[in-house]
Parts: sequence; C-alpha cells; structure tokens
Amino acid sequence: MYPDIALHYIDDAFLVAEKPPGLLSVPGRLPENQDCLVSRLQAVYADVLTVHRLDQVTSGLMLHARGKQMQAALSAQFEQRRVGKRYEAVVEGVVADDAGEIALPLICDWPNRPKQKVDHEHGKPALTRWRVLARDAAAHRTRLELEPVTGRSHQLRLHLASLGHPIVGDVLYGAAPAARVHLHACSLAFAHPRTGEPLSFVSPCPF
Repeated sequence: MYPDIALHYIDDAFLVAEKPPGLLSVPGRLPENQDCLVSRLQAVYADVLTVHRLDQVTSGLMLHARGKQMQAALSAQFEQRRVGKRYEAVVEGVVADDAGEIALPLICDWPNRPKQKVDHEHGKPALTRWRVLARDAAAHRTRLELEPVTGRSHQLRLHLASLGHPIVGDVLYGAAPAARVHLHACSLAFAHPRTGEPLSFVSPCPF
C-alpha cells in the first residue's frame, strides 16, 4: 500500500512529509481512528517514528525520524526550541495591528476534550508571534504568518480566538463553518541530526 503522501525529503535519518488536512498525525484512541500519517508512512518505511504533531485539521510540513536514535536527536531540537516553525492562517475579521505577540497560558478543557482553554492559574506558558501578510476588508478576513515559540496543543487556534479572530473554519473555537480550517504549516527549519547541516523546507499555502 502506497501511503499517498507527498514527501519533500527523505534520507536514512528522517523524512519530511506533507500532511493533508483531516488526517490524524498519530493513531487516535478509538479503533476507527487508526488511519493516520505515521501509519501510512510506516506502511512503506517501517522505521519511521513521530517527532512532533499537527492537529487533524491542520495541513503542511511534518518531520519524521527514521529509527529511535534519530527520533531522540530530532525531539531534542524541538524541546530546546532550535526548530524554526512558521504557519500561515486566515482569520475572521480585519486585524488592526501589523504584528504582535500573544502570551496566554493554556490547559486542557477536560469536560470538552480535545478543546483547550486559557487558565492563568494552572495553564502552561504559551507564546505565539504573529504578523499580518494581507487584509481583505471585503471578505472581512486577515492572512497571518504565525510563529509558535512554544508548542502547546491547539496553541495557535486558541490564541487567535482569544484575540477575537478565530481561524476561518475553526468551529471548535468559535469560527463559522468553512470547507476546512485555514491553518497550514508552511515552513520548517532544523539541523540535520547526523551532520548538523542547517536545513529548511517550505510548503506553499493551499488556501
């Protein structure tokens, strides 16, 4: 079975894949939720292991290790915040400022899982940097570039909703329904886990 997943790069240490929207990054809890990006890749490359995740609704670049040693090396780069990540999103409303930061602590909203919520007492620190790429006054939308400095679950989605600008299509956080959630992982930069060579990959935004 070929995984029907586009690859941006592959060698004996890692691969960079393009995750389509609507596909899980890793298997879900329920038996019917076993189809996911990593299982499709493992059907062809048996040694592929997860390094990081994207939400099911998010599309774009995902890095996978080949073998446990490379998984540990790449995971360490994420933990030490040495991986450059950029996302593109279209949000509801016209954002007034040109750039900014959102620093709001996040925690799982357990009764409403997988939803997250802002919690200043118990939440984990979360920081998102953003800048405006384009404004569409007629459609009442704004295109943003996003940099998650931390990597909390649903961080970009909840941070933008907390500004009053939920991502287009993100009904979980208060947006009107759309064909898809307009969030795409468009850029990934890191060091090769064997050689230390700086690498960067780009995926054009599909919306």
